[in-house]
Amino acid sequence: MEDNQIQKEIQSQNQLSNDEIISWGQLLSEAKDTLTKANVPDADIDAWLLMEHCFSITKSFFFLNRRQIVESKEKIKQYREFIKQRAARIPLQYLTKTQGFMGLEFSVTPAVLIPRQDTETLVETLLSYAKDKPGASLIDVCTGSGCIAVSLAHYGNFAQVTASDISSAALLVAKKNAADNHASVQFFESDLLEQVPGRFDMIVSNPPYIEDDVILGLEPEVKDNEPMIALSGGKDGLIFYRRLTETAKDHLNPGGALFVEIGYNQWEAVAELFRANGFSKPTLVRDLAGLDRVVWGVLDEM
Repeated sequence: MEDNQIQKEIQSQNQLSNDEIISWGQLLSEAKDTLTKANVPDADIDAWLLMEHCFSITKSFFFLNRRQIVESKEKIKQYREFIKQRAARIPLQYLTKTQGFMGLEFSVTPAVLIPRQDTETLVETLLSYAKDKPGASLIDVCTGSGCIAVSLAHYGNFAQVTASDISSAALLVAKKNAADNHASVQFFESDLLEQVPGRFDMIVSNPPYIEDDVILGLEPEVKDNEPMIALSGGKDGLIFYRRLTETAKDHLNPGGALFVEIGYNQWEAVAELFRANGFSKPTLVRDLAGLDRVVWGVLDEM
């Protein structure tokens, strides 16, 4: 076949592709099949959520128009690119760039851990504790996206909410989320509490707590995409609990309290660290699934 004939054939194929006619229903079905073949969890849900995000449509619109032709070729191309990335196990939230938490919307990027509903237990526990302590001060350590600090500033009655993170990239996301949600939060770039001045009535943290060996067996969405600095708690998952409990007394006011999220199997180990560092009566809180989720305690009076 001569070169000019080959070129004509390519042009003909491209024209067919450019002129493709596809309905809303066919496009969604195609996306579901792609994600299912890639073993993506909840393929049906993610295919729809990405369509909703890409085309800004409602389910009512879709069901009323599912046999109609999708007019925007550019949007079809964009949607298929989203599906391609999701099939490669890029987390849905990194594609839509948003995640709901405590009834608020948070921007997320690969610089931060994606907020989980489980962590709402930590926020709700602290809000319940602080409801009769108006005007208290607190700091959220390892703030990441800022979802904890922003939620506490939004729903609580605190005189001061502070947040810290070692990652400057994460702090940029957290500051945006505070601004977007009209929350007053002061931010510090700090390794835990090392570069943060002053003392607080409460310290809260969802630190990295997954054992290094366990990380290797996690879903690709997590182990290959979310920041390792926000996941790894070292060989036993307890590195940051040791550091937090050891230094908390130097950053808490008298009678101050420490709240941390934990893994489902870490209650006894973390409770022992609390007791060894001046929190004699640590308390366990379970999440909605019945799993151990939060440990908190009040610093013993000297």
